[in-house]
Amino acid sequence: MKRQFLALSLGVGAMLLATQHAFAQENRNCADRARVVERLASAYGESRQSIGLAPNNSVIEVFASTETGTWTITVTSPNGVTCLVASGQAFEATNGDLLPASGVAL
Repeated sequence: MKRQFLALSLGVGAMLLATQHAFAQENRNCADRARVVERLASAYGESRQSIGLAPNNSVIEVFASTETGTWTITVTSPNGVTCLVASGQAFEATNGDLLPASGVAL
């Protein structure tokens, strides 16, 4: 019984540490929207290429540089905090709709 309790305690402790680590990482990638947009423009030459509204009233934006090909996806919550979600290289603007394998436009 004591071993099970000890194992359970260690498991809960590990979960708490992992959760704290995840929240710490998330906070490093978030800031006021104006600050994030300025940083993307000045450091990477990125400007907004597209925008959309998520069901929870968060704003999803894609920033990219057509010169360097870098891109960043951000999510801005209704309180104005913007978080970086993903980033990468080889951005390419496309014209027209993409066709699925069946050949029918979505």
